[in-house]
Amino acid sequence: MNSKLPDWLKKRVPSPETVALVERMMRESHLHTVCESARCPNLGECWSKKTATFMILGDICTRNCGFCAIKVGRPLQVDPEEPRRLAETAKAMGLKHVVVTSVARDDLPDEGAGHFANTIRALREVIPGVIVEVLTPDFKGKVWCIRQVVEAKPDIYNHNIETVERLSPMVRPQAKYRRTLEVLRTVKRLDPSIHTKSGLMLGLGETHEEVVQTLRDLREVGVSAVTIGQYLRPTTTRHLPVVEYVHPDRFAEYERIGKEMGFLFVASAPFVRSSYNAQAFSEQLLAERLARVGKEPPSPSEEPLPAMV
Repeated sequence: MNSKLPDWLKKRVPSPETVALVERMMRESHLHTVCESARCPNLGECWSKKTATFMILGDICTRNCGFCAIKVGRPLQVDPEEPRRLAETAKAMGLKHVVVTSVARDDLPDEGAGHFANTIRALREVIPGVIVEVLTPDFKGKVWCIRQVVEAKPDIYNHNIETVERLSPMVRPQAKYRRTLEVLRTVKRLDPSIHTKSGLMLGLGETHEEVVQTLRDLREVGVSAVTIGQYLRPTTTRHLPVVEYVHPDRFAEYERIGKEMGFLFVASAPFVRSSYNAQAFSEQLLAERLARVGKEPPSPSEEPLPAMV
Protein backbone atom coordinates (compact mmCIF):
# COMPACT_ATOMS: atom_id res chain seq x y z
CA MET A 1 0.00 0.00 0.00
CA ASN A 2 0.99 3.67 -0.28
CA SER A 3 2.93 4.50 2.89
CA LYS A 4 2.18 8.22 2.64
CA LEU A 5 -0.10 9.37 5.44
CA PRO A 6 -3.48 10.71 4.30
CA ASP A 7 -4.41 14.26 5.27
CA TRP A 8 -6.69 13.11 8.10
CA LEU A 9 -3.69 11.55 9.89
CA LYS A 10 -1.60 14.70 10.04
CA LYS A 11 -1.48 16.60 13.33
CA ARG A 12 -0.37 20.08 14.27
CA VAL A 13 2.50 20.27 16.74
CA PRO A 14 1.38 22.01 19.97
CA SER A 15 3.30 24.52 22.01
CA PRO A 16 6.14 22.71 23.85
CA GLU A 17 6.01 24.61 27.16
CA THR A 18 3.36 22.55 28.94
CA VAL A 19 4.65 19.35 27.34
CA ALA A 20 7.99 20.07 29.00
CA LEU A 21 6.23 20.83 32.31
CA VAL A 22 4.44 17.46 32.40
CA GLU A 23 7.60 15.66 31.35
CA ARG A 24 9.50 17.31 34.21
CA MET A 25 6.79 16.34 36.71
CA MET A 26 6.97 12.71 35.60
CA ARG A 27 10.76 12.55 35.81
CA GLU A 28 10.87 14.24 39.22
CA SER A 29 8.29 11.75 40.52
CA HIS A 30 10.05 8.78 38.87
CA LEU A 31 6.87 7.89 37.02
CA HIS A 32 6.21 6.53 33.55
CA THR A 33 3.45 7.31 31.08
CA VAL A 34 2.18 5.05 28.34
CA CYS A 35 2.06 8.20 26.22
CA GLU A 36 5.85 8.16 25.99
CA SER A 37 6.51 4.42 26.10
CA ALA A 38 3.93 3.57 23.42
CA ARG A 39 4.91 6.60 21.27
CA CYS A 40 1.33 7.80 21.21
CA PRO A 41 0.67 10.29 18.37
CA ASN A 42 -1.48 12.35 20.77
CA LEU A 43 1.26 12.91 23.36
CA GLY A 44 1.81 16.58 22.54
CA GLU A 45 -1.90 17.36 22.44
CA CYS A 46 -2.62 15.65 25.75
CA TRP A 47 0.45 16.86 27.59
CA SER A 48 -0.27 20.42 26.48
CA LYS A 49 -3.47 20.01 28.56
CA LYS A 50 -1.45 18.70 31.54
CA THR A 51 -2.86 15.19 31.16
CA ALA A 52 -1.20 11.80 30.94
CA THR A 53 -2.10 8.16 31.39
CA PHE A 54 0.13 6.77 34.12
CA MET A 55 1.93 3.49 33.49
CA ILE A 56 2.79 1.54 36.62
CA LEU A 57 5.10 -1.44 37.22
CA GLY A 58 7.94 0.02 35.15
CA ASP A 59 8.37 0.58 31.44
CA ILE A 60 9.63 -2.87 30.37
CA CYS A 61 7.03 -5.42 29.26
CA THR A 62 7.22 -9.21 29.41
CA ARG A 63 5.19 -9.58 26.21
CA ASN A 64 6.11 -8.81 22.62
CA CYS A 65 2.97 -7.71 20.76
CA GLY A 66 3.31 -6.94 17.07
CA PHE A 67 1.76 -3.48 17.32
CA CYS A 68 3.27 -2.08 20.53
CA ALA A 69 6.30 0.19 20.96
CA ILE A 70 6.83 -0.48 24.68
CA LYS A 71 10.22 -2.00 25.52
CA VAL A 72 10.39 -5.77 26.00
CA GLY A 73 12.76 -7.54 28.37
CA ARG A 74 13.38 -8.31 32.03
CA PRO A 75 11.35 -5.85 34.13
CA LEU A 76 12.64 -4.00 37.18
CA GLN A 77 11.57 -4.74 40.73
CA VAL A 78 8.18 -3.42 41.81
CA ASP A 79 8.44 -0.06 43.60
CA PRO A 80 6.11 -0.11 46.63
CA GLU A 81 6.20 3.71 46.84
CA GLU A 82 4.97 4.20 43.27
CA PRO A 83 1.22 4.24 44.09
CA ARG A 84 1.62 7.13 46.53
CA ARG A 85 3.88 9.14 44.19
CA LEU A 86 1.42 8.64 41.37
CA ALA A 87 -1.48 9.84 43.50
CA GLU A 88 0.41 12.92 44.65
CA THR A 89 1.39 13.77 41.07
CA ALA A 90 -2.20 13.34 39.86
CA LYS A 91 -3.32 15.69 42.62
CA ALA A 92 -0.69 18.25 41.62
CA MET A 93 -1.93 18.07 38.03
CA GLY A 94 -5.49 18.79 39.18
CA LEU A 95 -6.90 15.58 37.73
CA LYS A 96 -10.42 14.49 38.58
CA HIS A 97 -10.37 11.38 36.37
CA VAL A 98 -7.14 9.37 36.53
CA VAL A 99 -6.25 6.62 34.07
CA VAL A 100 -3.76 3.97 35.19
CA THR A 101 -2.32 1.27 32.95
CA SER A 102 0.73 -1.00 33.10
CA VAL A 103 3.09 -3.17 31.18
CA ALA A 104 2.38 -6.90 31.30
CA ARG A 105 4.17 -8.50 34.27
CA ASP A 106 4.02 -12.23 33.60
CA ASP A 107 7.05 -12.54 35.89
CA LEU A 108 5.04 -11.70 39.03
CA PRO A 109 2.92 -14.26 40.90
CA ASP A 110 -0.09 -11.91 40.84
CA GLU A 111 0.72 -10.46 37.40
CA GLY A 112 0.84 -7.00 39.02
CA ALA A 113 -2.80 -7.03 40.17
CA GLY A 114 -1.92 -6.14 43.75
CA HIS A 115 0.00 -3.07 42.62
CA PHE A 116 -3.03 -1.92 40.63
CA ALA A 117 -5.16 -2.32 43.76
CA ASN A 118 -2.66 -0.35 45.88
CA THR A 119 -2.61 2.43 43.28
CA ILE A 120 -6.41 2.70 43.25
CA ARG A 121 -6.48 2.92 47.05
CA ALA A 122 -3.73 5.57 47.10
CA LEU A 123 -5.63 7.69 44.59
CA ARG A 124 -8.82 7.48 46.64
CA GLU A 125 -6.92 8.51 49.78
CA VAL A 126 -5.09 11.45 48.22
CA ILE A 127 -7.88 12.73 45.93
CA PRO A 128 -11.24 12.12 47.64
CA GLY A 129 -13.98 11.41 45.11
CA VAL A 130 -11.56 10.89 42.22
CA ILE A 131 -12.79 8.74 39.35
CA VAL A 132 -10.32 5.96 38.65
CA GLU A 133 -10.04 4.12 35.35
CA VAL A 134 -7.70 1.16 35.04
CA LEU A 135 -6.46 -0.37 31.80
CA THR A 136 -5.08 -3.76 32.77
CA PRO A 137 -3.35 -6.69 31.08
CA ASP A 138 -5.28 -9.95 31.00
CA PHE A 139 -3.51 -11.43 34.09
CA LYS A 140 -3.59 -14.69 32.06
CA GLY A 141 -7.28 -14.82 32.96
CA LYS A 142 -6.60 -15.59 36.64
CA VAL A 143 -9.83 -14.77 38.46
CA TRP A 144 -8.08 -14.20 41.81
CA CYS A 145 -5.91 -11.51 40.16
CA ILE A 146 -8.87 -9.81 38.51
CA ARG A 147 -10.68 -9.92 41.85
CA GLN A 148 -7.87 -7.98 43.57
CA VAL A 149 -8.34 -5.07 41.17
CA VAL A 150 -12.14 -5.25 41.25
CA GLU A 151 -12.24 -5.23 45.06
CA ALA A 152 -10.22 -1.99 45.08
CA LYS A 153 -13.27 -0.46 43.35
CA PRO A 154 -12.12 1.25 40.16
CA ASP A 155 -14.97 3.13 38.51
CA ILE A 156 -14.02 1.94 35.02
CA TYR A 157 -12.21 -1.30 34.19
CA ASN A 158 -10.67 -1.19 30.70
CA HIS A 159 -9.11 -4.19 28.99
CA ASN A 160 -8.46 -3.97 25.28
CA ILE A 161 -9.51 -6.57 22.74
CA GLU A 162 -7.13 -4.78 20.29
CA THR A 163 -8.23 -6.51 17.07
CA VAL A 164 -10.66 -8.99 15.53
CA GLU A 165 -10.52 -12.68 16.42
CA ARG A 166 -8.93 -13.85 13.16
CA LEU A 167 -5.99 -11.45 13.50
CA SER A 168 -5.50 -11.76 17.25
CA PRO A 169 -2.84 -14.54 17.16
CA MET A 170 -0.70 -12.41 14.85
CA VAL A 171 -1.27 -9.06 16.56
CA ARG A 172 -0.81 -10.22 20.18
CA PRO A 173 0.49 -13.79 20.20
CA GLN A 174 0.77 -14.03 24.01
CA ALA A 175 -2.87 -13.05 24.55
CA LYS A 176 -6.14 -14.62 23.44
CA TYR A 177 -9.28 -13.04 22.01
CA ARG A 178 -11.65 -15.25 24.01
CA ARG A 179 -9.62 -14.77 27.18
CA THR A 180 -10.00 -11.01 26.83
CA LEU A 181 -13.77 -11.41 26.58
CA GLU A 182 -13.73 -13.65 29.66
CA VAL A 183 -11.74 -11.05 31.64
CA LEU A 184 -14.35 -8.42 30.85
CA ARG A 185 -17.17 -10.85 31.65
CA THR A 186 -15.51 -11.72 34.98
CA VAL A 187 -15.26 -8.07 36.03
CA LYS A 188 -19.01 -7.60 35.54
CA ARG A 189 -19.74 -10.87 37.34
CA LEU A 190 -17.62 -9.86 40.34
CA ASP A 191 -19.02 -6.32 40.53
CA PRO A 192 -21.83 -5.28 38.17
CA SER A 193 -21.49 -1.65 39.30
CA ILE A 194 -18.11 -1.26 37.57
CA HIS A 195 -18.29 0.04 34.02
CA THR A 196 -16.23 -2.08 31.63
CA LYS A 197 -14.51 -0.72 28.57
CA SER A 198 -12.46 -2.03 25.65
CA GLY A 199 -10.75 -0.80 22.51
CA LEU A 200 -9.63 -1.99 19.12
CA MET A 201 -7.39 -0.81 16.30
CA LEU A 202 -8.29 -0.72 12.62
CA GLY A 203 -6.03 -0.97 9.59
CA LEU A 204 -4.47 -4.38 10.24
CA GLY A 205 -6.47 -6.22 7.57
CA GLU A 206 -9.81 -6.74 9.34
CA THR A 207 -13.09 -6.74 7.43
CA HIS A 208 -16.19 -4.68 8.15
CA GLU A 209 -18.13 -7.72 9.34
CA GLU A 210 -15.28 -8.77 11.64
CA VAL A 211 -15.30 -5.35 13.31
CA VAL A 212 -19.07 -5.51 13.76
CA GLN A 213 -18.78 -9.03 15.21
CA THR A 214 -16.13 -7.83 17.66
CA LEU A 215 -18.50 -5.10 18.82
CA ARG A 216 -21.25 -7.70 19.24
CA ASP A 217 -18.89 -9.87 21.30
CA LEU A 218 -18.01 -6.96 23.57
CA ARG A 219 -21.65 -6.07 24.13
CA GLU A 220 -22.48 -9.70 24.89
CA VAL A 221 -20.09 -9.64 27.88
CA GLY A 222 -21.54 -6.37 29.15
CA VAL A 223 -18.99 -3.81 27.99
CA SER A 224 -20.26 -0.24 28.45
CA ALA A 225 -17.74 1.78 26.44
CA VAL A 226 -15.63 1.14 23.37
CA THR A 227 -12.86 3.05 21.60
CA ILE A 228 -11.86 2.49 17.97
CA GLY A 229 -8.78 4.04 16.38
CA GLN A 230 -6.32 3.72 13.50
CA TYR A 231 -3.27 1.49 13.96
CA LEU A 232 -0.06 3.38 13.21
CA ARG A 233 3.18 1.45 12.87
CA PRO A 234 5.71 2.49 15.56
CA THR A 235 8.73 1.33 13.52
CA THR A 236 9.19 0.15 9.94
CA THR A 237 11.14 -2.99 10.82
CA ARG A 238 9.98 -4.42 14.17
CA HIS A 239 6.23 -3.90 14.01
CA LEU A 240 3.30 -5.06 11.92
CA PRO A 241 2.70 -3.08 8.72
CA VAL A 242 -0.38 -0.94 8.21
CA VAL A 243 -2.63 -2.68 5.71
CA GLU A 244 -5.10 0.19 5.35
CA TYR A 245 -5.61 3.79 6.46
CA VAL A 246 -9.29 3.70 7.30
CA HIS A 247 -11.30 6.74 6.20
CA PRO A 248 -12.97 8.84 8.94
CA ASP A 249 -16.37 8.11 7.40
CA ARG A 250 -15.94 4.42 8.22
CA PHE A 251 -15.01 5.28 11.79
CA ALA A 252 -18.20 7.34 12.01
CA GLU A 253 -20.16 4.35 10.73
CA TYR A 254 -18.73 2.12 13.47
CA GLU A 255 -19.62 4.74 16.04
CA ARG A 256 -23.21 4.72 14.80
CA ILE A 257 -23.32 0.91 14.84
CA GLY A 258 -21.87 0.80 18.35
CA LYS A 259 -24.46 3.19 19.70
CA GLU A 260 -27.24 1.23 18.03
CA MET A 261 -25.93 -1.91 19.76
CA GLY A 262 -26.37 -0.23 23.12
CA PHE A 263 -22.88 0.89 24.15
CA LEU A 264 -23.18 3.81 26.56
CA PHE A 265 -20.10 5.48 25.10
CA VAL A 266 -18.41 5.07 21.71
CA ALA A 267 -15.34 7.01 20.54
CA SER A 268 -14.41 6.10 16.98
CA ALA A 269 -11.99 8.18 14.89
CA PRO A 270 -8.47 7.78 13.45
CA PHE A 271 -6.61 9.28 16.41
CA VAL A 272 -8.75 7.71 19.13
CA ARG A 273 -6.79 5.65 21.65
CA SER A 274 -7.92 3.57 24.64
CA SER A 275 -8.41 6.43 27.08
CA TYR A 276 -9.48 9.01 24.51
CA ASN A 277 -11.82 11.58 26.03
CA ALA A 278 -12.06 9.45 29.17
CA GLN A 279 -13.47 12.33 31.17
CA ALA A 280 -16.35 12.66 28.72
CA PHE A 281 -17.38 9.13 29.69
CA SER A 282 -17.20 10.19 33.34
CA GLU A 283 -19.31 13.25 32.68
CA GLN A 284 -21.91 11.10 30.97
CA LEU A 285 -22.14 8.39 33.64
CA LEU A 286 -20.65 9.82 36.84
CA ALA A 287 -21.29 13.55 36.46
CA GLU A 288 -22.35 14.21 40.05
CA ARG A 289 -19.27 12.53 41.53
CA LEU A 290 -16.95 14.21 39.05
CA ALA A 291 -18.33 17.62 39.94
CA ARG A 292 -17.55 17.08 43.63
CA VAL A 293 -13.85 16.34 43.19
CA GLY A 294 -11.72 19.25 44.40
CA LYS A 295 -12.74 22.41 46.14
CA GLU A 296 -13.58 24.29 42.95
CA PRO A 297 -14.17 23.02 39.42
CA PRO A 298 -11.49 24.02 36.91
CA SER A 299 -12.32 26.78 34.48
CA PRO A 300 -13.07 25.65 30.91
CA SER A 301 -9.56 26.63 29.81
CA GLU A 302 -8.02 24.57 32.60
CA GLU A 303 -10.27 21.52 32.49
CA PRO A 304 -7.96 18.48 32.22
CA LEU A 305 -8.83 15.92 29.55
CA PRO A 306 -7.24 12.52 30.22
CA ALA A 307 -4.75 11.23 27.73
CA MET A 308 -5.42 9.27 24.58
CA VAL A 309 -3.69 5.97 24.90
